[in-house]
Amino acid sequence: MTLKQLRYFEALTRHGHFGRAAEACAISQPALSVQIKELEETLGVVLFERSARQVRLTGFGQDFAERVRDILRSVDELGDMARLAKDRMVGRLRIGVIPTVAPYLLPTLIHRLNAAHGGLDVHVRETLTQRLITDLLDGRLDTAIVALPVSEPGLSEVALFDEKFVLVRCATDADKPVPSPEGLREMKLLLLEEGHCFRDQAVSFCNFRPALPRDGLDGSSLSTLVQMVGAGIGVTIIPEMAVAVETRSAPVSLARFTEEEEPGRTIGMVWRKTSPLAPQLQEIAEVVREAAESLHQQNRHVLPA
Repeated sequence: MTLKQLRYFEALTRHGHFGRAAEACAISQPALSVQIKELEETLGVVLFERSARQVRLTGFGQDFAERVRDILRSVDELGDMARLAKDRMVGRLRIGVIPTVAPYLLPTLIHRLNAAHGGLDVHVRETLTQRLITDLLDGRLDTAIVALPVSEPGLSEVALFDEKFVLVRCATDADKPVPSPEGLREMKLLLLEEGHCFRDQAVSFCNFRPALPRDGLDGSSLSTLVQMVGAGIGVTIIPEMAVAVETRSAPVSLARFTEEEEPGRTIGMVWRKTSPLAPQLQEIAEVVREAAESLHQQNRHVLPA
């Protein structure tokens, strides 16, 4: 067996499709097929059930996949140890970011990372929290910026900053009283699709009933929700950091909830407890905190009082 074969095996396990796995590995599909076949011949065991549309792990393949993930994660951590020995952050840094943070924080953050750690080659993955956690635990990410807590035993959590949520309404509703959480339940409250932690936070704030119908009231991004509000379809809630970007081209008004009811979230960084990069990631966390504070200062003029 070779490490290259194990990485190809892990990619095929993750994608469940030879074409997509080959693309992810930057090789041809026939070359990937040959490597997987050679791995199976070396082991003397079939790892995948193959069909016209997808491939599936066999029973042994599932057990094998768990060990392979551990091996590849350990190999990656050996590289991290070498980077740590240089006493500064250099090389590739793989950061995951949730979609309700990435578009707003990343421009400032990447600029500051380049200034503070010029030797870094930053790779960013934007996706939902659960996928980021899975990628972290499997060693495909070094760290992730998410809403806390994630409560995953294998991860360290560092809180970075708190931010409040803001009510977005049609511009013609600017002078109306701010609704209570109970009042929002009776309105057309636009939310992100299932799977977004920000959706869960908004639902918790409003105490929605699980069976409440949501047809036509969910969006794939905060931008979509704000534009729908501007079109007069309903109201929505967005985090402070998104206000300047998302409301600049929509005819909407902003309002804060009462101090007693004001919803919010804590944003932080998480990484594997076993990561040799933990000391450097603490330094990166400080850069993220500074970038968030800078962004907040830039947005103060557009945030409601």
